[in-house]
Formats: sequence, C-alpha cells, structure tokens
Amino acid sequence: MICLLCHTEYTIEPTFHQLFLLKDSSPGLCTTCHNKFQLITPPYCSRCYKPDIKDVCSDCKIWEKEGIIVNHQAVFTYNKAMEEFFSRYKFLGDYRLHHVFYKYFQTEKGYTIVPIPVSKQRFQERGFNQVAALLQQLPFSSLLEKEEGPAQNTRTRNERLKNKNTFTLKAKVKMPDKILLVDDVYTTGRTLQHAIAVLKQGGAQEIKTFSLCR
Repeated sequence: MICLLCHTEYTIEPTFHQLFLLKDSSPGLCTTCHNKFQLITPPYCSRCYKPDIKDVCSDCKIWEKEGIIVNHQAVFTYNKAMEEFFSRYKFLGDYRLHHVFYKYFQTEKGYTIVPIPVSKQRFQERGFNQVAALLQQLPFSSLLEKEEGPAQNTRTRNERLKNKNTFTLKAKVKMPDKILLVDDVYTTGRTLQHAIAVLKQGGAQEIKTFSLCR
C-alpha cells in the first residue's frame, strides 16, 4: 500500500479478528506518519478536552461567564503533523484523506449527527465539505447553512471570538431533540457556539459537540 501522506510503500499484518470480519484496519497511512499524530491524554480540560489542563481551562471559564457550559470532546491535539494534514486535506483539497480518521467518528445512541457546514463559495472552491466527508461512513443530517465570511485560518484568536453568527437553518428541516454537532478543529469554540445557538432556536433540546482536534 502507498501512504497518502509521504507516498512511501508500506504493508500491514492483519490480526485474526480483522481477517475474520473481513475488515481493513488501514487508515491509509504508514506507521511513521500515523505515529506523528498525538492523541489527547490526561490531563485535559474536563469540558473541552484542551490538553495539559487539570480542571477547567480559561476558554471554558469565559464561556461560563456568558452562561454557557461547554460539553465538548476531541481526539487529537492540533500539532504540527495535524496542521500539515489539514493543509493537504482542507486547504489543498486532497479529498483522498477524508477516510484517514474515520474510525474515530462514531454514532451516539439517541443523538443525530450534524456536521458544521461550509459556505457555498468555499464548497465550490474546495469541492467538498471537509467535516461531512470525515463522517461519510456514518448517518448524519445537514441541518445548517453558512454564509460566506473570512476564512478562519486567516483570523486572529480575538477576531474569531468577535465573529458574527453566519449560520442559518435550512428550510423545512425536522429538528431532532438531541444533536451531536461535529467540527474538524476546535480553537476558541465560537463556531460551535454559533451553530448551537441556531439549532436551539430551531427547537433542539440537547446538544453535545465533537471535533477531531483540539
């Protein structure tokens, strides 16, 4: 097999369990590339999974002052390897990478998965919604639309926190009671909180959030 990131050839020795179930465990990456990604391990913020925090991080304390108790989970730290991954996948449009982390996205009983959308302009430029593509193996509902605005990666932290809400509900959507809202990267939390506000205005009763990276 050829690694999707470094393009070197690699092999996988499947376990008996994988052979029995006829499942391919390969994420499309060689061991060297895969090991560069860092899983979030304790200690981390109990509310948003920010690494190296023993209790509640300063970001979540700021949200609490606004009356919001963050309920977020993430899998990986946004390290150099992950930055390079998203540069290839998200900004250079390498769609082949969408399945690399599929096994880290799972359904939660009773919850409807909702991906954060991209604007029509961004979709035309990229050719896909990077969050929806990550969820391709799972059932999800696209309930939200997004107006065009400055790309998040071009904005400072303070600018992101001051962003206006660019999300709206799609017309005639059936709003589920419980939602698992999914994004690719959690930075300040503003994007997710804007989306949560719109979904709650539309009738959602309970919303959890999840991202690949924090």
